[in-house]
Amino acid sequence: MTVKKRAIIISLTVSVILMLAKFVAYFITESNAVLTDAAESIVNVIAGSFAFYSIYLSTQPRDENHPYGHGKVEFFSAFVEGILILLAGVIIIFKSSYNLVYPHQVGNLLAGTLIIGITGLVNMIVGLYLINVGKDEHSITLQADGKHLLTDTYTSAAIVLGLILLQVTGIVWFDSLLSVLVGFYIIYSGYTLTRGSVGGLMDESDFTLVEEVVEVLQNNRHNPWIDIHNLRTQQYGPEFHIDCHVTLPYYFDLNKVHQEISQIDELINKNGFRKAELFIHADPCLPKCCHYCHMAMCPVRAETFKGEIKWTPEIVIKNQKHFENELL
Repeated sequence: MTVKKRAIIISLTVSVILMLAKFVAYFITESNAVLTDAAESIVNVIAGSFAFYSIYLSTQPRDENHPYGHGKVEFFSAFVEGILILLAGVIIIFKSSYNLVYPHQVGNLLAGTLIIGITGLVNMIVGLYLINVGKDEHSITLQADGKHLLTDTYTSAAIVLGLILLQVTGIVWFDSLLSVLVGFYIIYSGYTLTRGSVGGLMDESDFTLVEEVVEVLQNNRHNPWIDIHNLRTQQYGPEFHIDCHVTLPYYFDLNKVHQEISQIDELINKNGFRKAELFIHADPCLPKCCHYCHMAMCPVRAETFKGEIKWTPEIVIKNQKHFENELL
């Protein structure tokens, strides 16, 4: 069993147990705030089930119909989880708003507070575990599930605080007011998660990955690598794809070009923080490249060397060769 599958099974099992515990707390207290937390736990179980399937699918090998693999299903999984969270928040707000107008008594608050507090602590531990595994395995599904559980932890903490205040003050409608506030926070969390997943589905560039790649290239640049531009990244689940243009001396033969490109590929995968598949297009140099070209013994140099252009993410993502005004 892979690390990702083990992590999501742990998450799903814990979610089922905590959901049952929270509903027990609700039946004991009849508190709207506790019901809010229990309702969100149903979302945890549904989202965890879908996350398990998406991780299973994302680990399947490439085939003829999916030449880039199945990894993008993880973005779809995070999107579904975000939508479920949004719906849960809306339902919670409507239910709690009704009880603000027609409040009812709650009871056994001490037992309910204790149960919710314990479930919140367990969610925090599992959530942090999922986020750490998700970062190590580059799984957006695990990170999304972990962040969702941390959101559940925050709501549980707020509910525990509210229940304590309710016991101290005896204000019945305070329970429903707290549920409404928590519902808005849940909606915000769902929006954030949905926005990130849509960005992945739309192939937004991973700027963190771009920074990592550029730093490795800048610190290990070779003289024939005159410039690198039009650098783009895509993530397909655990797989990363990078494509870019590299300007090389135009008099290099095909074997030499292949050698330089292979060195760039090896450099990224050896020194980068993540394994990546690179697609590199070789461009021939032009006379206007001479002023920042490091090839000291170049037989066709047309201009004198003026200085190095430091590669930064802002420069290498442009779809053009570098210019003299970019010199440091």
